[in-house]
Order: sequence, then structure tokens, then C-alpha cells
Amino acid sequence: MLQVSKLEKSYTTQVLFKDCSFALSRGERLGLVGRNGHGKSTLFRMIIGEETPDDGLIAVPRHYRVGHLQQHLDFTGKTIVEEGCLGLPADEKDFVYKVEAILFGLGFTEKDLDRPPSDFSGGYQIRLNLAKLLVSEPDLLLLDEPTNYLDIVSVRWLQRFLQAWRNELMIITHDRQFMDSVTTHTMAIHRQKVRKVTGGTEKLYDQLLLEEEIHEKTRLNEEKKIKKVERFIERFRAQAGKAASVQSRVKQLKRKPKLEELSNIQSLDFAFSQAAFPTRIMLELSQVSFAYPGGPTLLDKVDITIDKGDRIGVIGMNGKGKSTLLKLMARELKPLSGRITSHDATRVGFFGQTNIDRLERSFSVEDEILSANPNLGRTAVRSICGVMMFSGDDATKKVEVLSGGERSRTLLGKILAQPSNLLLLDEPTSHLDMDSIEALVDAIDSYEGAVVMVTHSEMMLEVLATRLIYFQGGGVGVFDGTYPEFLERIGWDDEQYIY
Repeated sequence: MLQVSKLEKSYTTQVLFKDCSFALSRGERLGLVGRNGHGKSTLFRMIIGEETPDDGLIAVPRHYRVGHLQQHLDFTGKTIVEEGCLGLPADEKDFVYKVEAILFGLGFTEKDLDRPPSDFSGGYQIRLNLAKLLVSEPDLLLLDEPTNYLDIVSVRWLQRFLQAWRNELMIITHDRQFMDSVTTHTMAIHRQKVRKVTGGTEKLYDQLLLEEEIHEKTRLNEEKKIKKVERFIERFRAQAGKAASVQSRVKQLKRKPKLEELSNIQSLDFAFSQAAFPTRIMLELSQVSFAYPGGPTLLDKVDITIDKGDRIGVIGMNGKGKSTLLKLMARELKPLSGRITSHDATRVGFFGQTNIDRLERSFSVEDEILSANPNLGRTAVRSICGVMMFSGDDATKKVEVLSGGERSRTLLGKILAQPSNLLLLDEPTSHLDMDSIEALVDAIDSYEGAVVMVTHSEMMLEVLATRLIYFQGGGVGVFDGTYPEFLERIGWDDEQYIY
């Protein structure tokens, strides 16, 4: 139902698409993958008409409705349920139950329904826009990182909703497991081309790898043949008796297209610096309570012990205190009561959601990394910049011009600049692409210290977490087991089902 033909798009010296064609058939749910900055969001903007291709055609049938998640927050409804109903199709204006079901699935409560949209945070206002989009049931649903503003319970609900989606879908998400669970096809933007397969991301990446291996083997074989022909021409150029053969081979070389060597695509590949730790217990929270001024109690007499080698996932709905807990552990906040104690040898590396915004805008990437450890020499700083994919002149880029993903990598670089034995990671995958997330998972997995991470990625929880701190039912619990065991034995109280 969507046809893209010979698409071309460039920005100054960067080519995003070159002679790209693909089609989206009825009922297809397509996952779109590719490195950050390679054109995924640009393709969406061209489909909805916010940007124009340099060449080529994007064709949609008449009366075919394309829906996308609005980022601007401009509401006219007096309540969130009234605002949600504005998204209903014309023949379903009285189907308020559909709106309520989606709002509940996205984390709103019964008490929220009659509150005005302006009462809610920016994240929840984005959720309201998502609810309006989903209830409108467009022919083609475009979702660009829809899980960014959701907690783990809402992500699980959205996953079930999209699995039941009957129309067409194109989705961009850094969560590989989420994408594979809701899509029927996957397409990569790779080397200015698109490559689409039936199935999930693993099949697509395997296919791309195979094609590049075949390309490189073919290129090397062709180079050998060309050199052999060139040696023949050089050897017999001056011999009159070989003139015809020489001319034939010269024409052969001119006709033969030359396969270009594939350029290297930078990938994140790193290991966290290790600081030795001599004993078992690294950090303890004893009867810790905390609330922000005028706000509800987030932590009430919480006891938590972090041991050397722990892999602890912190999970729960947004606004319940997950990020606050990590800030308390990092000593950025003080408890109202109780004690937080740590061993003298504990060295913390803290990746906080707001820490990215604290980067000095006038600093370069290497300035920021050096500020984390002024004792590092230029060579060491440049080395860290390199593993964070800021090689050469990219290390001198100012923070103010960096994308969200580049700022996340800069913050990771600052953590690398100082050896640690306790990592506190608050949504560290935000703004990273799939390849960078896999590198981060590998780095965490091989880290010898303890890790406490807030994440809504079930993949990361399943791969890494051996213990869980969960926020549920107005309290905080500790579960000594894996995430699948948690789902089996405890589960989520607040899960809602699709209508």
C-alpha cells in the first residue's frame, strides 16, 4: 500500500539514500533499523510530507491515512479523556471505552481521566498523543521510538497492542526484542541503500553480513584478475605480434566495472575500567526513606545491600522512584531518614538521565572526558574518544552540536575515564542504536564490579539481571532471581489488556 521508488536524499556532503526502492504490502508490520544518523527518521518525515526527496517517488493510495506520533504538545480537550476522543474516527465518536482502554494501557489511571492535559508531565503528554494516534486506527501507523517515554508495564502493553494491529505499521525502536516481537518484516538502511527481509533483525543482519562477505571475496578475486591482465598488457605492449591480444585486454579492462572496497562503519566497542574491590559488601541502604518537598513518599524504610558482582535491575512504572533511588546511591540526594553506607574502596560510575543535560555545552568531547579525570594524558583521552566513536576531529566537536546519542556516548566516555567497581546506570540505552546497545550489554556482562541499572528493556533484564529491585503497589521490594522468574512468581499488578 506504500510504494517507494528510486529514492534519493542528501544533506550537504552526506548521502542518506541513493536509488532506494521498496514496497509495504497490506497488513505488513515493518521494523526499520540502521545506525543513528543514517536516515530512519528522515524517511518517516518524507513519508508524511515534512521533507521532500531530492529525487524518486513516495506513492500512497488515495484516501490512505498515514498516522504518526506528534511531538508538539497542543491540546484543546478539557480532560485527557476528551483529548483522547479527538483521535477517534468519525464513525466512532462515542466509543469512549476504546480511548479509556488505551489510556489505561499507557499508564494513566481512573483518577487521571478527568484531569486536564496540562496537569501532566511532558512524558505523559507524549503518551496522550500516542493514545490519540493509536485510537485513530490509521491505515499506516508510523512509530519513531515509541517506548522512549514509557515504563516497562506500558511497553509490555504496547507490545501486545501492536501484535494485534491489523493495518500496516512501520516502527523505529532501539529495542531489538520489542521490534522482533511486533513486526512481520525488517528493513535496514545500510550504505545509502535499503535491504528488506521477511522475518526479524537476526535474519536481516545475517543476510547483510553474508552479502558483504560475498562482495569482499568477489572484489579481491576481481582485483587478482585485473592485475593479471595488467601484467599481460605491460609485458606484451611493445610486441607487434601481440598487438591484437593487448588491445583486446585493454578493452576488457575498460568494460569491466570495478567493485569498490566497502568503507568501514564505526561501531562502539569498549570495556569499563575496573577498580579493585577487596570484600563482599559494596553499599548498603538501611531503613532509607525519601520524598521530595510537597510530594508523596517514594521510599519508606527501604533496606538494600549491593554485593560485589551483583547485576541488579531496577524496574517499575515511571514516577515511582527508580531514578531517585539511583541518585541516593550516587549520593546526589540525601535520605530523609535512614543510612546509606559504602566501603572505602567503592568507586562509583554514575550514568544518570539528567547527567547528559549537565554536560558543558561549550566543551568539546575530549574536554568533557578530561574533566572526569584531569590526570589523563592527551593520548589516553583521545583513546577513550576513539572507542566512543569520536575519532580524529570528531573528538573536538562541541557538546552543543552533539545529538542525543553522541551525548550519551560522551557520558559513557566520562565513566570510562575513571576506574570504577560499582556502575549505577539510569536508562543507559536511551538515544543509542541497536549496535551500540549490544556493545553496552557486552561491556556490562564482562564488568567485574557490581551493576545497578534502571531499564525498561526486557532484553537487558533477561540477559543481565540476577536480582531485581521492583517498585509496585506503593512499595519497594527486592527479588532474588531473574526477570523471567519475577514474571512467573510475582508479575505486574498494573498490567492492562487491549480492548
